[in-house]
Amino acid sequence: MEGGIRVHDLSKIVKAYDVRGVVPSELDEEAARALGGAFIRLLGATEIVTAHDMRESSIPLAAAFAAGATEQGANVIEAGLGSTDLLYFAAGSLDVPGAMFTASHNPAKYNGIKLCRAGAAPIGQDTGLREIRDLAQQGVEVPAGVTPGTVSRRDLLSAYAQYLHELVSLAGGRPLTIVVDAGNGMGGLTVPAVLGEEPGLTIIPMYFELDGSFPNHEANPIEPANLADLRKAVLAAGADLGLAFDGDADRCFVVDERGDIVSPSTITALVASRELAREPGATVIHNVIVSRGVPDLVRELGGTPVRTRVGHSFIKAEMARTGAVFGGEHSGHFYFRDFWRADSGMLAALHVLAAVGEQDGPASGLFAAFSRYSLSGEVNSEVADAHATMVEIEAAYAGAAASVDRLDGLTVDLGDGTWFNLRPSNTEPLLRLNVEAPDDATMERVRDEILARVRAGGETPS
Repeated sequence: MEGGIRVHDLSKIVKAYDVRGVVPSELDEEAARALGGAFIRLLGATEIVTAHDMRESSIPLAAAFAAGATEQGANVIEAGLGSTDLLYFAAGSLDVPGAMFTASHNPAKYNGIKLCRAGAAPIGQDTGLREIRDLAQQGVEVPAGVTPGTVSRRDLLSAYAQYLHELVSLAGGRPLTIVVDAGNGMGGLTVPAVLGEEPGLTIIPMYFELDGSFPNHEANPIEPANLADLRKAVLAAGADLGLAFDGDADRCFVVDERGDIVSPSTITALVASRELAREPGATVIHNVIVSRGVPDLVRELGGTPVRTRVGHSFIKAEMARTGAVFGGEHSGHFYFRDFWRADSGMLAALHVLAAVGEQDGPASGLFAAFSRYSLSGEVNSEVADAHATMVEIEAAYAGAAASVDRLDGLTVDLGDGTWFNLRPSNTEPLLRLNVEAPDDATMERVRDEILARVRAGGETPS
């Protein structure tokens, strides 16, 4: 070994689907360099592509990763500033492995790395990430006699925008006014590139300045508080709808013309209907927490719904296995077969804009047609022993349940369209509850009853 890179404990920052940690105490340039070398050693790649978000630490981390890769003899194409779905476009269109430097919606002190194989195929704990971690931890050898690779820059933003428009066209739709909250994240770069010159589309921008300190609100639109500014702006402008992107712009959330938040399950059903109209009989993937209205609709339209676990690696694996045309998650991730089975918030946004523009009524009326049940959204509870609490909850409800399954956490079907899912967080001492019922009153009753049990340690509340 000619030199070598040894780093502190990586087990804290290598998660189920990516690398993520506090900079520099957990994730620093030394770790990034070691991971870059390990990435090349595992894949045997001769060329990779990288992109990074707007966080202050992203450029030095990306440069260190590239140094580790070039030491192994690989060439590095730097796409520069970009969204995560731009990185997937790069890895797919160039057919090379990719690395995206972002901590997505996490606070400013964090950063991370999302890795993929050529063709944007995911890398998670069970598909190479564990091995990359172990190689980096052991000390990556720098082979003697290897000619170092080169680093080059390539602007892929316009090609990315063009490809998205080839997949979804807004031509022929009625004029729309939309408010877009980029949350000071990468949507501030990609939205103007993709939507800025679209005829008939008026964009009212919010927080488009790229700023990894997130001065206005966290770039995490799954939290309703982070949509408050957008909801007000939509009403004030009399806009047709609002869009919100997370920090790396791979997720999209929607607000209708009344300022109401539209469930990602509703968007999943809407996009599924459009993809099934284009390809009748196709398969659509949904995770265990998406509304039962999604598989109901898919069947009614002649498609095949397939249910899977939460998480992009599971969704993408099922899409590959089944040839599914589309997949949706409750978290605002939407996956497209024609986008290398990767998730793209911008592509989902284009589908929504096209659907709203193709009809004359308000957006709320369109969305209502795809919303059949009352959903609680995800409610988190901190617990001392997640497993024990779930066992007690299952015992309390199993007798009255129509069915119980453990595909992802605990899902209990109470019959008559009412069900709940309780699953532990991968990274925190939390249980995450989702409840769905035919009406708000039933949903709220079941939600509150289960939360009382969970927060009492699983025992029946007095």
